Amino acid sequence: METEDLLRELAPQVLGAVVRRYGHFATAEDATQEALLAAALQWPEEGVPDNPRAWLIIVASRRLTDLLRGEQARRRREDTVAAWRLPDEWLAPAADQPVSGADDTLVLLFMCCHPSLSPASQIALTLRAVGGLTTAEIARAFLVPEGTMTRRITRAKQRVKDSGLPFRLPRAEERGERLGAVLHVLYLIFNEGYASTSGPDLQRTELAAEAIRLARMVHRLLPGDPEVAGLLALMLLTDARRPARTGPDGALIPMAEQDRGLWNAHSIKEGIELVTDALKRGSPGPYQLQAAIAAVHDEAPTAEETDWPQIVALYELLMRISGNPMVALNHAVAVAMARGPLAGLHLLERLQEPLMGDHRLHAVRGHLLEMAGDHAAARVSYEEAARRTTSFPQQRYLHGKIARLSVEPDVPQADPDPPQPMA
Repeated sequence: METEDLLRELAPQVLGAVVRRYGHFATAEDATQEALLAAALQWPEEGVPDNPRAWLIIVASRRLTDLLRGEQARRRREDTVAAWRLPDEWLAPAADQPVSGADDTLVLLFMCCHPSLSPASQIALTLRAVGGLTTAEIARAFLVPEGTMTRRITRAKQRVKDSGLPFRLPRAEERGERLGAVLHVLYLIFNEGYASTSGPDLQRTELAAEAIRLARMVHRLLPGDPEVAGLLALMLLTDARRPARTGPDGALIPMAEQDRGLWNAHSIKEGIELVTDALKRGSPGPYQLQAAIAAVHDEAPTAEETDWPQIVALYELLMRISGNPMVALNHAVAVAMARGPLAGLHLLERLQEPLMGDHRLHAVRGHLLEMAGDHAAARVSYEEAARRTTSFPQQRYLHGKIARLSVEPDVPQADPDPPQPMA
């Protein structure tokens, strides 16, 4: 295993061990990052230690002690410092004792997704504390200045500290809600990586890969939870299409035009197995249903052979348990593909208010109008979508549609190509 991969895997285990022993989440996180940096500089030259996890815990703990002593000295609290045990009194035995790094990782995920934090803060803190990404890496991924991301993460850590949250798994009665927050954060991280909402690139593969890695980790920790399995399956089935989503120039290629031979067959197989097993347990949740929809797309040999009636039925099940207007938008697309564009356009009317500011509503309307042969109205909708999106590849794609429709006669298309969520 490469040093970088090993450090990323060990990061949450080391942070969890230090926080469990000392508390002080924010300071422990800083100390762990310094230990990871020291390892990244030393291990390539000196070799990986026999027990790399213990090495990191020792270095992080010593740094934590230094940071706490400095902080407490500045606050004239030498009496508290004197009460701390010296590192030599506990570090060697602790490093030799087996510690459940998996449990600590799950605790960290729950802490980073504390309900007092905004989704943006939950994402940033999860990527920093559990994903092992530096603040600079997270800032680049979300196209914000490093100083802005530093302040966001600092505020998030302070909120966790102020909450007085003990370092332990949530009690049984609150675990379901908190797990839902964890899964939602991983879902948001994956979506931003797979279909970037802004910037020059259609996708940020490092974010999508990190979301999949963390989802695998949660699945290992909670193998019996069907929604955890459903989320991992959804990510794998969606990410399987990534190699075919862009052309050599980075331009977006819609699903119906993609070379399906480029799709990752291994990821598709794994995703289908996961969601099939999860669905057998009954009462499917939203991630399982979304994964089932993705599986129907991935199993179709060609776009024309897609089982749209089955996708419509799955979306209708999903709508019963989710009031998300994006689900309704995708349902409208599926209905249009199964029953014709006018049926889909009729469903779009009720989505005007909740999605008026979202470029995807206008892009879908433009596509359905194009399918119906009304190119003039389709151009207007595509132009509105292009004005509203902040993704450069999406803008290029929409402007290309506008240019093509400007020279084509108003006739229905024989081979429709619907915009799919996470296509």
